[in-house]
Amino acid sequence: MSEIILITGATDGIGKITATELAKKGNHVIIHGRNEQKAKQTVAEIKQQAKQAQVEYLIADLFSLPAVKQMADKFQQKYDHLDVLINNAGAVLDDTRRETDGIENTMALNVLAPFLLNQLLLPSLEKSTDGRIINMSSGTHRQAKPDMNDLNLEKESSGQKRYGISKLFVIWNSQHLAVELQKQGITNVTVNCSHPGAVATKFGQDSDNGFFVNLIYKTASAVSKIPVLGNFGAPEKGAVTNIYLASSDEVKGLTGKFFNNKKQLEEPETKEYTPAREQKIWNYCMKICAPFLED
Repeated sequence: MSEIILITGATDGIGKITATELAKKGNHVIIHGRNEQKAKQTVAEIKQQAKQAQVEYLIADLFSLPAVKQMADKFQQKYDHLDVLINNAGAVLDDTRRETDGIENTMALNVLAPFLLNQLLLPSLEKSTDGRIINMSSGTHRQAKPDMNDLNLEKESSGQKRYGISKLFVIWNSQHLAVELQKQGITNVTVNCSHPGAVATKFGQDSDNGFFVNLIYKTASAVSKIPVLGNFGAPEKGAVTNIYLASSDEVKGLTGKFFNNKKQLEEPETKEYTPAREQKIWNYCMKICAPFLED
């Protein structure tokens, strides 16, 4: 049965491959991008591989919460429900740390945009018999050491460290949302996190995160071009888990979990975790997003 699937950051890399494979399965796929020309081109390329599939696009700058709200409104005006939301968009941002609306951009894109989109599209997901939210996290969360008095990440100068912290917050918010939905008796919507592994995409290539971190990104890209090693870090490998979480009956009803890049369920890092910290980041995100959740 065809399902309606929305994937953010789907004009390149893992998101594009995820969209293509899910379209091949006969799903109605809506890709999100920032550039309309690139989004149109991506839709055309996906349709070449999945000729019978319905593939459309939505445009939004996810650094801007008003733009997230506008995208959610456009989705709900056009579609009567949503089966799967894949929050794939994310970035390692360099030390210039641009800010949008006073929010540090790592937090805006990696944490607050998916948080707000989850909240705004929850009514659409509730109309599905098997609504699924998949939040992209990262294994870098295991090195994260968040300053809980600096939730806007203004004091952290390293783009890589801000990224790891943001992906830890994504896990905590996902766990919290899963419990909240259960408390509200919403049993037909699940929330899980995925880790794509080290893959060779353009991700991280344009960020200045220090010599050694930059070297890792460049090396991953180079390795993918070596015939013998090419599949080790291929983007196709990074898309496997999201495709699995979006389409497999094996995970139906499973919620609040973390899956690694081999589709395996595993425990996220807990050394920085406390229930109070989870609640604090949830409250922080809810406070910032509240103006966009008002009727």
